[in-house]
Amino acid sequence: MATSFQEWPRFLQALVYAVLAVVLIGAGYYVPFSPVQQIRTQLQDAQTQEKPLQQEVQNLRVYKQRRAELQSEMDALQKQLATLQTIVPEDKETDQFIIMIQSAGTSSGVSVRHLTARPVLAKQYYFELPFEVQADGPYYSVLDFFSRLGRLSRIINVGDLKLTGTGGTGGSGSQFHMTAGTSVTGIFTITTFFTKTGDQAPAPTPAAGPAKR
Repeated sequence: MATSFQEWPRFLQALVYAVLAVVLIGAGYYVPFSPVQQIRTQLQDAQTQEKPLQQEVQNLRVYKQRRAELQSEMDALQKQLATLQTIVPEDKETDQFIIMIQSAGTSSGVSVRHLTARPVLAKQYYFELPFEVQADGPYYSVLDFFSRLGRLSRIINVGDLKLTGTGGTGGSGSQFHMTAGTSVTGIFTITTFFTKTGDQAPAPTPAAGPAKR
């Protein structure tokens, strides 16, 4: 006589439920276009895309560890750039430079009589700004003056030096009133430098012609 499923023993009911669950799970895994199969496919695709991303993350961690070192190098380079801009400024800064020369002369006891700007000379990476200077003073004061020029914050060159003695006359016959103790007078060229700017172009260098007899 047939009996209903509910009258079966409990262990048989549990066994049937377990078999059905296995069948459903198996069908979900292996039946095409099932939700489980689609999720498995998406999971595999995500794992495939994850590998190159993990490699990129590992590479970025190296840069993260070097960030402090790179920042320290950048700070050092910024300080060097600021120092170079002080030594060789971007603009002429003629007024400030003249004040520096006058201050060096006053501090050393030398009288700067004339300071005349000459034409700017264009080089490949910078410009030369020469000044013709006439000055006089005691011998050791003149030496101190040149020493102070060498300690200025800007780079300068001193050339075309023409010094003469006053002959112990204290400057008599000169067009300037010289202070007591003045023994040396002369004319020389002081050249300073500044970098090129965007609106400036180096002047073309004229071709050398044949020498004239």
